[in-house]
Amino acid sequence: KLFIQDLQFKKVPVRVYQPKAPSDGRRRGIIFFHGGGWVFGSLDTYEKVCRYISRESESVVVSVEYRLAPEHKYPAAYEDCLNATVHFMKSIEHYGVDPARIIVSGDSAGGNLAAAVSQTLTGRPDLPKLRAQILIYPGLQALDFNLPSYQQNRGVPLLFRERAAFFALQYLNGDASHVEEVLEGSHIPADIRLKYRKWVSPDNIPEQFKVRGVKPLVPTDCIAEVYEAVKRFCEPNLCPLLAEDAIVHQQPESFILTCEYDVLRDDGLLYKKRLEDNGVPVTWYHIEDGFHGIISLHDYSGFSFPAGKRGLDNIVNFIKGL
Repeated sequence: KLFIQDLQFKKVPVRVYQPKAPSDGRRRGIIFFHGGGWVFGSLDTYEKVCRYISRESESVVVSVEYRLAPEHKYPAAYEDCLNATVHFMKSIEHYGVDPARIIVSGDSAGGNLAAAVSQTLTGRPDLPKLRAQILIYPGLQALDFNLPSYQQNRGVPLLFRERAAFFALQYLNGDASHVEEVLEGSHIPADIRLKYRKWVSPDNIPEQFKVRGVKPLVPTDCIAEVYEAVKRFCEPNLCPLLAEDAIVHQQPESFILTCEYDVLRDDGLLYKKRLEDNGVPVTWYHIEDGFHGIISLHDYSGFSFPAGKRGLDNIVNFIKGL
Protein backbone atom coordinates (compact mmCIF):
# COMPACT_ATOMS: atom_id res chain seq x y z
CA LYS A 1 0.00 0.00 0.00
CA LEU A 2 3.02 2.28 0.25
CA PHE A 3 5.71 3.52 -2.07
CA ILE A 4 8.92 3.67 -0.01
CA GLN A 5 12.22 5.19 -1.08
CA ASP A 6 15.53 6.07 0.56
CA LEU A 7 16.79 9.53 -0.35
CA GLN A 8 19.02 12.29 0.95
CA PHE A 9 17.73 15.72 1.97
CA LYS A 10 20.68 18.14 2.25
CA LYS A 11 23.04 15.16 2.72
CA VAL A 12 20.82 13.76 5.50
CA PRO A 13 19.54 10.22 4.80
CA VAL A 14 15.73 10.00 4.87
CA ARG A 15 13.12 7.36 4.08
CA VAL A 16 9.95 8.62 2.40
CA TYR A 17 6.67 6.72 2.74
CA GLN A 18 3.91 7.61 0.26
CA PRO A 19 0.48 5.95 0.05
CA LYS A 20 -0.06 4.36 -3.36
CA ALA A 21 -3.81 4.91 -3.45
CA PRO A 22 -4.93 7.99 -5.39
CA SER A 23 -5.81 11.00 -3.25
CA ASP A 24 -8.61 13.54 -3.73
CA GLY A 25 -6.29 16.40 -2.89
CA ARG A 26 -2.87 17.05 -1.49
CA ARG A 27 -1.83 14.92 1.45
CA ARG A 28 -0.52 15.81 4.89
CA GLY A 29 3.28 15.68 5.21
CA ILE A 30 4.73 14.30 8.44
CA ILE A 31 8.42 14.59 9.32
CA PHE A 32 9.37 11.94 11.89
CA PHE A 33 12.45 11.94 14.14
CA HIS A 34 13.14 8.62 15.86
CA GLY A 35 13.96 8.08 19.52
CA GLY A 36 16.95 6.35 21.08
CA GLY A 37 18.53 8.89 23.41
CA TRP A 38 20.30 10.64 20.50
CA VAL A 39 22.64 7.61 20.65
CA PHE A 40 20.63 4.73 19.15
CA GLY A 41 17.90 4.25 16.57
CA SER A 42 17.71 4.27 12.79
CA LEU A 43 15.35 4.32 9.84
CA ASP A 44 15.08 0.54 10.15
CA THR A 45 14.17 0.44 13.84
CA TYR A 46 11.21 2.78 13.20
CA GLU A 47 10.17 1.21 9.90
CA LYS A 48 6.97 -0.36 11.25
CA VAL A 49 5.90 2.74 13.17
CA CYS A 50 6.36 4.99 10.12
CA ARG A 51 4.62 2.54 7.80
CA TYR A 52 1.68 2.36 10.20
CA ILE A 53 1.35 6.13 10.50
CA SER A 54 1.63 6.67 6.73
CA ARG A 55 -0.82 3.90 5.86
CA GLU A 56 -3.43 4.57 8.54
CA SER A 57 -3.44 8.38 8.22
CA GLU A 58 -2.95 8.35 4.42
CA SER A 59 -0.09 10.82 4.81
CA VAL A 60 3.38 11.22 3.36
CA VAL A 61 5.89 10.39 6.11
CA VAL A 62 9.56 11.39 6.00
CA SER A 63 11.69 9.50 8.53
CA VAL A 64 15.02 11.23 9.23
CA GLU A 65 18.33 9.45 9.91
CA TYR A 66 20.15 12.14 11.86
CA ARG A 67 23.74 11.74 13.07
CA LEU A 68 24.09 10.05 16.46
CA ALA A 69 26.07 10.85 19.61
CA PRO A 70 28.63 10.53 21.05
CA GLU A 71 30.50 10.54 17.72
CA HIS A 72 28.40 13.51 16.63
CA LYS A 73 27.71 15.89 19.49
CA TYR A 74 25.04 18.57 19.84
CA PRO A 75 23.97 20.33 17.67
CA ALA A 76 24.59 17.69 14.93
CA ALA A 77 21.30 15.79 15.38
CA TYR A 78 19.32 19.02 15.71
CA GLU A 79 20.93 20.53 12.60
CA ASP A 80 20.28 17.38 10.55
CA CYS A 81 16.62 17.37 11.56
CA LEU A 82 16.26 21.09 10.85
CA ASN A 83 17.99 20.84 7.44
CA ALA A 84 15.93 17.81 6.37
CA THR A 85 12.71 19.55 7.45
CA VAL A 86 13.50 22.78 5.58
CA HIS A 87 14.45 20.80 2.48
CA PHE A 88 11.16 18.90 2.62
CA MET A 89 9.15 22.08 3.15
CA LYS A 90 10.75 23.59 0.06
CA SER A 91 10.09 20.52 -2.10
CA ILE A 92 6.61 19.46 -1.01
CA GLU A 93 5.20 19.97 -4.51
CA HIS A 94 7.21 16.96 -5.57
CA TYR A 95 5.46 14.78 -2.96
CA GLY A 96 1.92 16.06 -3.42
CA VAL A 97 1.88 17.52 0.08
CA ASP A 98 -0.40 20.34 1.21
CA PRO A 99 1.78 23.27 2.43
CA ALA A 100 -0.87 24.07 5.05
CA ARG A 101 -0.64 20.59 6.60
CA ILE A 102 3.00 19.89 7.45
CA ILE A 103 3.62 18.23 10.82
CA VAL A 104 6.83 17.59 12.79
CA SER A 105 6.85 14.60 15.10
CA GLY A 106 9.08 12.28 17.09
CA ASP A 107 9.33 10.10 20.16
CA SER A 108 11.67 10.50 23.16
CA ALA A 109 14.88 12.14 21.83
CA GLY A 110 12.97 12.55 18.55
CA GLY A 111 10.27 14.45 20.43
CA ASN A 112 12.99 16.73 21.77
CA LEU A 113 14.23 17.32 18.20
CA ALA A 114 10.70 17.91 16.88
CA ALA A 115 10.01 20.54 19.57
CA ALA A 116 13.36 22.24 18.88
CA VAL A 117 12.80 22.28 15.10
CA SER A 118 9.28 23.63 15.57
CA GLN A 119 10.57 26.47 17.76
CA THR A 120 13.36 27.30 15.30
CA LEU A 121 10.96 27.50 12.36
CA THR A 122 8.75 29.97 14.24
CA GLY A 123 8.06 33.01 12.08
CA ARG A 124 10.21 31.95 9.11
CA PRO A 125 8.67 34.01 6.25
CA ASP A 126 10.23 31.85 3.53
CA LEU A 127 8.55 28.61 4.63
CA PRO A 128 5.01 27.33 5.18
CA LYS A 129 3.81 27.55 8.77
CA LEU A 130 3.80 24.21 10.56
CA ARG A 131 0.29 22.80 11.05
CA ALA A 132 1.11 20.77 14.16
CA GLN A 133 3.75 19.07 16.29
CA ILE A 134 3.41 15.56 17.73
CA LEU A 135 5.62 14.95 20.78
CA ILE A 136 5.65 11.34 22.02
CA TYR A 137 7.03 11.12 25.58
CA PRO A 138 9.59 13.83 24.75
CA GLY A 139 12.66 14.70 26.80
CA LEU A 140 12.64 18.48 26.98
CA GLN A 141 14.96 19.61 29.78
CA ALA A 142 18.16 18.61 31.60
CA LEU A 143 18.00 20.99 34.56
CA ASP A 144 16.14 18.73 36.99
CA PHE A 145 16.48 14.94 37.09
CA ASN A 146 14.54 14.82 40.37
CA LEU A 147 11.07 15.78 39.16
CA PRO A 148 8.33 13.46 40.52
CA SER A 149 8.39 11.19 37.47
CA TYR A 150 12.17 10.79 37.78
CA GLN A 151 11.79 9.78 41.43
CA GLN A 152 8.84 7.44 40.85
CA ASN A 153 10.12 5.65 37.76
CA ARG A 154 13.87 5.72 38.30
CA GLY A 155 14.15 1.94 37.80
CA VAL A 156 11.41 1.35 35.22
CA PRO A 157 12.48 0.01 31.80
CA LEU A 158 13.07 0.99 29.06
CA LEU A 159 14.59 4.24 30.33
CA PHE A 160 16.21 4.36 33.77
CA ARG A 161 16.86 7.69 35.48
CA GLU A 162 20.66 7.32 35.29
CA ARG A 163 20.43 6.45 31.59
CA ALA A 164 18.38 9.57 30.86
CA ALA A 165 21.13 11.78 32.29
CA PHE A 166 23.82 9.67 30.60
CA PHE A 167 22.15 10.06 27.18
CA ALA A 168 21.71 13.83 27.64
CA LEU A 169 25.43 14.18 28.40
CA GLN A 170 26.40 11.94 25.48
CA TYR A 171 24.39 14.19 23.18
CA LEU A 172 25.68 17.40 24.76
CA ASN A 173 29.40 16.74 24.58
CA GLY A 174 30.08 13.00 24.40
CA ASP A 175 31.34 12.99 27.98
CA ALA A 176 29.27 11.35 30.71
CA SER A 177 31.84 11.80 33.49
CA HIS A 178 29.60 14.32 35.29
CA VAL A 179 26.53 12.10 35.39
CA GLU A 180 26.43 11.94 39.22
CA GLU A 181 26.56 15.73 39.60
CA VAL A 182 23.84 16.14 36.98
CA LEU A 183 21.61 13.61 38.75
CA GLU A 184 21.99 15.37 42.11
CA GLY A 185 21.49 18.81 40.56
CA SER A 186 24.88 20.36 41.24
CA HIS A 187 25.37 21.22 37.56
CA ILE A 188 23.12 24.30 37.59
CA PRO A 189 23.78 27.51 39.62
CA ALA A 190 21.08 28.63 42.04
CA ASP A 191 20.32 31.84 40.12
CA ILE A 192 19.69 29.95 36.85
CA ARG A 193 17.63 27.33 38.67
CA LEU A 194 15.57 30.17 40.14
CA LYS A 195 15.18 31.84 36.74
CA TYR A 196 13.69 28.71 35.20
CA ARG A 197 11.72 27.63 38.26
CA LYS A 198 8.58 29.22 36.77
CA TRP A 199 8.75 26.56 34.04
CA VAL A 200 10.71 23.63 35.50
CA SER A 201 9.19 22.86 38.89
CA PRO A 202 7.15 20.13 40.59
CA ASP A 203 4.70 22.94 41.49
CA ASN A 204 3.53 22.96 37.84
CA ILE A 205 2.69 19.26 37.83
CA PRO A 206 -0.88 18.24 38.71
CA GLU A 207 -1.23 16.73 42.19
CA GLN A 208 -2.53 13.41 40.85
CA PHE A 209 0.96 12.67 39.55
CA LYS A 210 2.64 13.15 42.92
CA VAL A 211 0.86 10.52 44.99
CA ARG A 212 3.44 7.77 44.38
CA GLY A 213 6.56 8.21 46.54
CA VAL A 214 7.78 11.74 45.91
CA LYS A 215 9.94 13.67 48.35
CA PRO A 216 11.03 17.30 48.00
CA LEU A 217 14.75 17.44 47.39
CA VAL A 218 17.07 20.33 48.09
CA PRO A 219 19.56 20.69 45.22
CA THR A 220 23.20 20.54 46.23
CA ASP A 221 25.50 23.51 45.70
CA CYS A 222 26.59 24.08 42.14
CA ILE A 223 30.06 22.90 41.14
CA ALA A 224 31.43 25.62 38.87
CA GLU A 225 33.54 23.36 36.64
CA VAL A 226 30.56 21.03 36.04
CA TYR A 227 28.33 23.95 35.07
CA GLU A 228 31.06 25.18 32.73
CA ALA A 229 31.03 21.78 31.01
CA VAL A 230 27.23 21.50 30.69
CA LYS A 231 26.00 25.11 30.49
CA ARG A 232 24.60 24.56 26.98
CA PHE A 233 21.82 22.61 28.71
CA CYS A 234 20.26 26.07 29.04
CA GLU A 235 19.93 26.43 25.25
CA PRO A 236 16.37 25.93 24.00
CA ASN A 237 17.60 24.06 20.91
CA LEU A 238 18.83 21.41 23.34
CA CYS A 239 16.15 21.85 26.04
CA PRO A 240 13.01 23.25 24.35
CA LEU A 241 11.16 23.61 27.67
CA LEU A 242 13.39 26.64 28.36
CA ALA A 243 12.29 28.67 25.30
CA GLU A 244 10.91 32.14 26.00
CA ASP A 245 7.15 32.74 26.04
CA ALA A 246 7.40 34.78 22.83
CA ILE A 247 8.47 31.58 21.01
CA VAL A 248 6.21 29.13 22.87
CA HIS A 249 3.24 31.39 22.13
CA GLN A 250 3.78 30.89 18.37
CA GLN A 251 3.95 27.08 18.43
CA PRO A 252 1.50 25.14 16.25
CA GLU A 253 -1.34 22.99 17.53
CA SER A 254 0.26 20.23 19.59
CA PHE A 255 -0.29 16.58 20.45
CA ILE A 256 1.59 15.35 23.52
CA LEU A 257 1.66 11.72 24.61
CA THR A 258 2.87 10.80 28.09
CA CYS A 259 3.18 7.48 29.93
CA GLU A 260 2.61 7.03 33.66
CA TYR A 261 5.66 4.78 34.17
CA ASP A 262 8.20 6.99 32.44
CA VAL A 263 10.94 9.23 33.85
CA LEU A 264 10.16 11.73 31.05
CA ARG A 265 6.45 11.97 31.91
CA ASP A 266 6.81 15.31 33.70
CA ASP A 267 8.77 16.90 30.83
CA GLY A 268 5.67 16.34 28.69
CA LEU A 269 3.34 17.62 31.42
CA LEU A 270 5.41 20.77 31.97
CA TYR A 271 5.50 21.59 28.25
CA LYS A 272 1.77 20.92 27.97
CA LYS A 273 1.21 23.54 30.68
CA ARG A 274 3.56 26.03 29.00
CA LEU A 275 1.85 25.64 25.63
CA GLU A 276 -1.62 25.95 27.15
CA ASP A 277 -0.57 28.98 29.25
CA ASN A 278 0.52 30.57 25.96
CA GLY A 279 -2.77 29.87 24.18
CA VAL A 280 -1.59 26.92 22.05
CA PRO A 281 -4.22 24.17 21.60
CA VAL A 282 -2.94 20.88 23.04
CA THR A 283 -4.36 17.39 22.63
CA TRP A 284 -2.95 15.30 25.48
CA TYR A 285 -3.07 11.52 25.61
CA HIS A 286 -1.83 9.82 28.76
CA ILE A 287 -1.22 6.06 28.79
CA GLU A 288 -1.99 5.07 32.39
CA ASP A 289 -0.42 1.63 31.96
CA GLY A 290 2.35 2.81 29.60
CA PHE A 291 6.12 2.94 29.94
CA HIS A 292 8.83 4.75 28.01
CA GLY A 293 9.38 3.37 24.51
CA ILE A 294 6.05 1.57 24.25
CA ILE A 295 5.19 3.12 20.85
CA SER A 296 8.46 2.01 19.24
CA LEU A 297 7.66 -1.61 20.17
CA HIS A 298 4.59 -1.60 17.91
CA ASP A 299 4.44 -4.84 15.88
CA TYR A 300 7.93 -5.71 17.16
CA SER A 301 8.08 -9.54 17.28
CA GLY A 302 6.62 -10.63 20.64
CA PHE A 303 7.02 -7.30 22.42
CA SER A 304 3.97 -5.42 21.18
CA PHE A 305 1.65 -4.01 23.86
CA PRO A 306 -2.06 -3.12 23.48
CA ALA A 307 -1.38 0.18 25.27
CA GLY A 308 1.19 1.07 22.60
CA LYS A 309 -1.33 0.35 19.85
CA ARG A 310 -3.85 2.60 21.64
CA GLY A 311 -1.29 5.38 21.76
CA LEU A 312 -0.41 4.98 18.09
CA ASP A 313 -4.08 4.99 17.10
CA ASN A 314 -4.64 8.19 19.07
CA ILE A 315 -1.76 9.77 17.16
CA VAL A 316 -3.28 8.65 13.85
CA ASN A 317 -6.70 10.02 14.85
CA PHE A 318 -5.15 13.36 15.71
CA ILE A 319 -3.41 13.47 12.32
CA LYS A 320 -6.63 12.61 10.50
CA GLY A 321 -8.31 15.57 12.20
CA LEU A 322 -5.80 18.04 10.74
